[in-house]
Amino acid sequence: MLKESKGIRIEHVSKIYQDPKTGKDFKAVNDANIVIEPGKFVTLLGPSGCGKTTTLRMIAGFESPDEGEIYLGDEAINALTPNKRDTAMVFQSYALFPHYNVFDNVAYGLKLRKMDKDEIYKKVMDILDLVELSGMESRMTNQLSGGQQQRVALARALVVEPSVLLFDEPLSNLDAKLRVSMRTEIRRIQQRVGITAVYVTHDQSEAMALSDQIIIMNQGVVAQIGTPEEIYYHPQTQFVADFIGEANFLKGVLTQKNGDKGVLEVLGNKIEVENVENVGQDKECIMVMRPESVQISDAGQLPCTVQMSCFMGSYQEYHVNVGNQNVKITDFNPKHKKIYAEGEQAFIKFNPCDIHILEA
Repeated sequence: MLKESKGIRIEHVSKIYQDPKTGKDFKAVNDANIVIEPGKFVTLLGPSGCGKTTTLRMIAGFESPDEGEIYLGDEAINALTPNKRDTAMVFQSYALFPHYNVFDNVAYGLKLRKMDKDEIYKKVMDILDLVELSGMESRMTNQLSGGQQQRVALARALVVEPSVLLFDEPLSNLDAKLRVSMRTEIRRIQQRVGITAVYVTHDQSEAMALSDQIIIMNQGVVAQIGTPEEIYYHPQTQFVADFIGEANFLKGVLTQKNGDKGVLEVLGNKIEVENVENVGQDKECIMVMRPESVQISDAGQLPCTVQMSCFMGSYQEYHVNVGNQNVKITDFNPKHKKIYAEGEQAFIKFNPCDIHILEA
């Protein structure tokens, strides 16, 4: 660990822009309240225009909140310029100096701080070893691959020993295979150093692989904060369920309730369900079913008609109709299982604890 990491508090923060087409004000970020614990890797995730990049830029100091306050540790930082904040940013474009070699790119921030030459050398060589670029310090950046350039950008941010490391979609310019290996490296380095990291992406799998916590944003509002498991298995809204992974939605009415268990009526079928403590009796509900948590069978809770049956190697993919509602099923390792053909009548079955219930 380079030095003690700091947490971040965002309290009732809003950012207001003017729509260039209508001339009306709109809130790119609306009353955001976020707590990021020291040493945690937290990802801001959401569709384009949801406010995640604006939130990151406000933490960095490139944008100023119109309402609310941002704290780094116990220090309010709204009034501080980016260079006065104890943060460092890794950019999407790498932002390396093409006329500098790897060493000088990494050493740039230390030289600005008028650090002793011997100390600069030691710090740069240590950080290059950490990002596995030892022996490449004299290379020019245009001689490096995209992944190597991103490692240089990461080293340059880490070498100044910030309390918080900020990532603005740093892997979006890399090909798919390299993105996977680089996200593993970023997580390895962050855990080894123990630094607080805030990461912006629109890639769900990237967020799931990297994060201690995920912050889902939608239209400037924080929709949910939780671990990847909490976000995936217990989404608080239909938007979150639909945005993270794949989900099926079936409508029903909670006709009975006893504690966290109940009976849901779906298309005239009564189904035992769990985890209904936040749903009122006789209220319309939405069943959230992940494709891998549902099976197709000769008997089960809900009758269905197979609309599509497609072999995908490691799984058989089905689309079935339950009444007039479509359900996708991912049936893994189908080699020795019965394969249902298009047009066949069957049932879907599931364990009640694998179904998540939302009030409509």
